[in-house]
Amino acid sequence: KTNVMFLKTHKTASSTILNILFRFTEKNNLTIALPANQLVHLGYPETFTTSFVEEFRTIGQNYNIMCNHLRFNRLEVQKVMAENTFYFSIVRNPVSQLESSYVYYKNVAPAFRTSKDVNEYLASPMSYYRKGNYKQNIYAKNNMWFDFGYDNNAEDDESYIQAVLQEIEQNFHLVLIADYFDESMILLKHTLCWDLDDVIYFKLNSRKEDTVQTLTPESKERVKAWCSLDWKLYLHFNQTFWKRIQEAIGLEELEKEVNSLRARQKELMEICLSDWRPVEKTRIKDKILMPFQSGAASILSYNLNQDLDKKSLRACQKIVMPELQYMSYLYALRHP
Repeated sequence: KTNVMFLKTHKTASSTILNILFRFTEKNNLTIALPANQLVHLGYPETFTTSFVEEFRTIGQNYNIMCNHLRFNRLEVQKVMAENTFYFSIVRNPVSQLESSYVYYKNVAPAFRTSKDVNEYLASPMSYYRKGNYKQNIYAKNNMWFDFGYDNNAEDDESYIQAVLQEIEQNFHLVLIADYFDESMILLKHTLCWDLDDVIYFKLNSRKEDTVQTLTPESKERVKAWCSLDWKLYLHFNQTFWKRIQEAIGLEELEKEVNSLRARQKELMEICLSDWRPVEKTRIKDKILMPFQSGAASILSYNLNQDLDKKSLRACQKIVMPELQYMSYLYALRHP
């Protein structure tokens, strides 16, 4: 399948998926819906409209791939993508998702800015959170629910939640789980009929361990109440995810394929990388590979082997290239 729309949710390993989709776009010479005016997002946090896509008027409904951050709006997205497009997204356990958001958007979300750390924020979120600041504060409550196009301040009402979950199931063919990333990649590969190398990845936009804040057991429970819409979204799609695995692959085959993925990843790391793991920003030698740094998170990147031949160098650069640099590159390629 080459017509693919990925709803990129926040702090859910979605930058790594973006890199997979960028490489797939390039390898198969596909048309990608990039943000208009060289912006980073497709209009986020505004609800998506076609005007947020570069050259939509001339290209029309002929895009193969769409994967930058946007706030989902089915009718407008359908005007951009072909009828047989495959729609997928990814969600993550809100407990770790909120902690990641807190550190990353510390300076962006007013609700985060004024609290000392994530535990203080969660002890009394309403002391810091204002609905009125919703465009900045979307990261501070039910952020995934918002990305799917719904009201992140909505009441936790059972019939409303069920209706939304049903609608998401109608709009998306697949929802992956960030907490089971390798398993998600295998399911994606099967569902899209892609090769193993199409879903091989090096983890991108991850941060230094010492910037991760430890949540107290009380805080973890509070996230589930404070972000109850996200919590129910996650529980629901965690269930459907494993059901799909059982139907499409089976657990035994899944384990084999996950091992193949990890072995291939290891092989590529040996070829590409001079350090076995991502390094912190002060140790990144090639500034082209420096990722965007945000909030209190120290975002890691990679150093490549110095003695790579031209072809390997290009392939290795692409697999570690941060989002903004890869976007600029595709932009220059598609809209010179």
